[in-house]
Amino acid sequence: MMRGLLVALGFLTRLPVPPRAFDDAQARTASLAWYPLVGAILGLLLWGLAALLHGTPPLLSAALLLLGWVALTGALHLDGLADSADAWIGGLGDRERTLAIMKDPRCGPAGVVALVVLLLLKFAALASLPPAHGAALLLAPLLARMALTGAFLWLPYVRSGGLGSALAGASRSACLTSVALGAAACLPFGWRGLLALLLAAIVFALWRRACLCRLGGFTGDTAGALAEMIEAAVLVGLALAG
Repeated sequence: MMRGLLVALGFLTRLPVPPRAFDDAQARTASLAWYPLVGAILGLLLWGLAALLHGTPPLLSAALLLLGWVALTGALHLDGLADSADAWIGGLGDRERTLAIMKDPRCGPAGVVALVVLLLLKFAALASLPPAHGAALLLAPLLARMALTGAFLWLPYVRSGGLGSALAGASRSACLTSVALGAAACLPFGWRGLLALLLAAIVFALWRRACLCRLGGFTGDTAGALAEMIEAAVLVGLALAG
């Protein structure tokens, strides 16, 4: 259902899509299975931007790539990371307090620190990647959004009435197929693809355990934090691998 793809693009990116696509409740639900493809599209756009920046000094190129990354996504998942960091620390281990803090639109000191550290890691990794760093630029957003689909497959969504409520009813078979295809897309990149997939799986497993222990499931904010952490882990891991 192509309308599902349009909804996924409109929600996960700032790419223009027809507003009427969001009027279709069935398309909103079906959009979850398209998340990995949206990640791949983001990766291809970033790969193209990197090609345009070829020959630019590494630090400037990394800054412009990161700026393009944030602009394409509208900082959607960065907001979730900040809210999750505030809630995890301020919640003091209490489920209801953690959920309440995540609903607060204000950003506390823990959220600011989390944003600064994560953006610094991404910037340093982008600046450290070799010139032919297309694999990292493609795999990081792909695996991050594949993990969002996986979150709805393997954890309960605990925020009643939240943005993710409609996604909880997505076709399980379609989402499993999407995740499998996303994982298979890593294989053509050889050991780099396998390393990126392994790092994403480790981050996902740790995140899943933390969410189950604290909340009994996940929310949209914790999903955003997951996406950002996987992107950072893949970039840093591939930069260290060389």
